[in-house]
Amino acid sequence: MGVMWSRPAGLSLRTTWVTPATLGLSLGVVLLVGLPGFGAIAYGIGTGQLLILFAGLIAIALGTGAAAVAIYGIRQRRLARSSALT
Repeated sequence: MGVMWSRPAGLSLRTTWVTPATLGLSLGVVLLVGLPGFGAIAYGIGTGQLLILFAGLIAIALGTGAAAVAIYGIRQRRLARSSALT
């Protein structure tokens, strides 16, 4: 969290609400960058092109970070919804 451009004041998602826009953007990154990264890695390995292989690794790293934020945001909403029902 400390190296992100836009980050919460406490450098933690524990006390910060993941906004719907952030949730949507992170899901978009997972779908448009992270998942195609697997294909780029396979293509890079198959053709021996290291640049594509490294680009795929970077894409998967970005997708993994975005997936972590998305999962946490979905978890926040589920917990808020369950506590509102009780």
